[in-house]
Amino acid sequence: MTKRTQLSAALPEAYQHLIAVHTTVEKAAADAGLDQRLIELVKIRASQLNGCAFCVDMHSRDARKAGETERRLFLLSTWRETELYTDQERAALALTEAMTRLPQHQDVPDDVYEQAKAVFTEEQYVAVAWAATVINALNRLGVTSRKPLPPEKP
Repeated sequence: MTKRTQLSAALPEAYQHLIAVHTTVEKAAADAGLDQRLIELVKIRASQLNGCAFCVDMHSRDARKAGETERRLFLLSTWRETELYTDQERAALALTEAMTRLPQHQDVPDDVYEQAKAVFTEEQYVAVAWAATVINALNRLGVTSRKPLPPEKP
């Protein structure tokens, strides 16, 4: 595999601004009363769809630290086929998938939007949509750079 320029390191000021947006979104999610595990599921699912191994690895670890179960992480790519996810999580995952697949569909369908608006407050909805937006941007940096996984800790 060709070694690639690490875009985050090549333009650190821009990357730090993106991380600042990420931090703002994390705070908005917490302030809106969203469970950190839900936000991690959003990040993992978008990263799965985008093929960003670095982000899937990192956010799976973060989800576990936040109390997420291995079973739910293992089954995340098939979330529609199980009853393991709450209505809020299902709405967040559907919204995340629609936002991540915008190039294919050119839209977030009304039923996905309405599902999210039915289970989230305005502040929660905004935080979930921004979380999906930010992770998609970070995925594009990671995938384009082929960001390597960190060494596994014993």
